[in-house]
Amino acid sequence: MRAIFFGTPEFAVPTLQRLLDEPDFEVVGVVTQPDARRGRGNQVSASPVKELAMAHNLTIWQPERLKKDPETLSALAASNADVFVVVAYGQILSQAILDMPKQGCINVHGSLLPQYRGAAPIQWAIANGEQVMGITTMQMDAGIDTGAMLLKASLEVAPDDQAESLTHKLSVLGADLSIETLRQLDQITPTPQEETLATYVRMITKEDWQLDWTKDSIDLHNQIRGFYPNCFANYKGQRLKITKTEVVPEVLAEALAGIDRESSGGSIGGEIKEIIKKIGFTIQTGSDLLLIKELQPAGKRSQTGWDFANGVRLKAGEIFS
Repeated sequence: MRAIFFGTPEFAVPTLQRLLDEPDFEVVGVVTQPDARRGRGNQVSASPVKELAMAHNLTIWQPERLKKDPETLSALAASNADVFVVVAYGQILSQAILDMPKQGCINVHGSLLPQYRGAAPIQWAIANGEQVMGITTMQMDAGIDTGAMLLKASLEVAPDDQAESLTHKLSVLGADLSIETLRQLDQITPTPQEETLATYVRMITKEDWQLDWTKDSIDLHNQIRGFYPNCFANYKGQRLKITKTEVVPEVLAEALAGIDRESSGGSIGGEIKEIIKKIGFTIQTGSDLLLIKELQPAGKRSQTGWDFANGVRLKAGEIFS
């Protein structure tokens, strides 16, 4: 089977690697987003998919706007591909592109459709507290994640999963499912999505990283996991990224009484309730307490909640805004 692969981020890499490893597939070329500024150094660099494609000497196309790039469109049309495999490419494919391959365009989507259509499904699923996530392969149509479903696979979301860890797990699951789908493509009966069950998620914005201490602790905990490592709060004018937390129900807070700690009797959202030596500190939320186990001050490395509290001489009763 001759395939052209469309993908950009790390999530897409395992599927491309599996296609390259399997002898019954020929990857004709790769379409990926143009080089962009990435990472902490903000240097212009190739996408993870491009790096893998270069390592295998594949033909690579990087159009700014695929639908408006006649050279790339002509090359794709002339490729004689059996299938286009699309995994988090980042651009919408026109109907003309969808009609090019003999057996259509197969998308590997990071959710159990029709739930979590759209951008960043994994991050939003964690932020919403989902306990089960999965992968859906589907026939692409002109809509956004609206095509008929082919195969699904699911896994349980671990309590300590963050966006990065769950993305990795699902990328591996997606690679396996994509190969299974392609091998059974002639035998699978596509299943239309039930529109009444469909949910959409949007792109993540910086506003989604802000922590509102009037929210329930479980919602804040899931927000921090889902949008890891970007959620932040402020302490005395200093921005702090909160990266690892644990919910401490009020009814269990007294269990900490045997631990060497400093406590506050306050109940204002954002107020430091307890400084727990060698562990961290708790913050009052809309319900229950949130234990801050790890954070990163601006311009510094990550540190434990206890190291931060000890270093700045944090006191119970102070406020995180």
